Amino acid sequence: MTDGRRALGIALALLVGALLAVQARINGELGERLHDGVLAAFVSFGGGLLVLLAMAAAIGRMRAGMRRVVLAVRGGELRWWQLCGGASGAYLVACQGLTISSIGVAVFTVAVVGGQTASGLVVDRLGLGPAGAQRVTGLRVLAAVGAVLAVLVAVSDRLAAPAALGLAALPLLAGFALSWQQAVNGRVAMAAHGPLPAALVNFTAGTAVLVAVGAVAVAVNGLPARYPPEAWLYAGGLFGIPVIVLAALVVRWIGVLLLGLATVAGQIVTALALDLAAPAAGAAPSAATVVGCVLALAVVAVAGSARDARMAG
Repeated sequence: MTDGRRALGIALALLVGALLAVQARINGELGERLHDGVLAAFVSFGGGLLVLLAMAAAIGRMRAGMRRVVLAVRGGELRWWQLCGGASGAYLVACQGLTISSIGVAVFTVAVVGGQTASGLVVDRLGLGPAGAQRVTGLRVLAAVGAVLAVLVAVSDRLAAPAALGLAALPLLAGFALSWQQAVNGRVAMAAHGPLPAALVNFTAGTAVLVAVGAVAVAVNGLPARYPPEAWLYAGGLFGIPVIVLAALVVRWIGVLLLGLATVAGQIVTALALDLAAPAAGAAPSAATVVGCVLALAVVAVAGSARDARMAG
């Protein structure tokens, strides 16, 4: 892998994190307005799926990529479970709507990062992603621990509520699943010779899961009495599409762990920018938040400069 491609991969992963931060803010707000995080997740995934289906109808190469995915499954190149990455994405998006209004974006991010960095080491070591198996080196472990510490520093003044930490178990599990999702979506993108078919597979699987879960929730609780009129609240899925496309593209260049680390840095910096532009409850970002952002970027810089850790054979 060339240094130029590695640098481009890290830059695109930073963009993935930025888009995730914006998506989390949108879906969290929609879930709070609807009082239903699962329905908010369905709106996000369903909207993204409709856009991707329209793109597939218009783009011949995308349809050809879907045919390659089918052939890869039939030929054993892909396993059926590698098409289910969207289930993890559905759970993550549902967690945004279910927990952010109660625990805040800060604690949510800490929990996701903790799960994602730990599982990223395992996923890379097992070779589940298209970059192949990668050694668990001391530097990679240090980078994973450093990412978690950076986020903890960034939100250290917001972790005083025990109830919030209990709810954080949900996004913690989502973080564990996120690394696996990125790995299998990368496999699908490789088989399809492009990331757009992987995104369509991802959104199809995620929407199917949310339809099943949402049907139960609607049967028990019914539909919301009213829906918020602001159009931007329904745009979460539009941010999810480039997240999946870019992650599926660059995971084969930089591996699951480095993708996760750069994503974390992008999320923190973007969250800081959002707080500066529109502070939640009128509170400006603290000095700890700024220090955490700097530490996270330093961790990504160190990890990005490390030598390739792929295992031979």
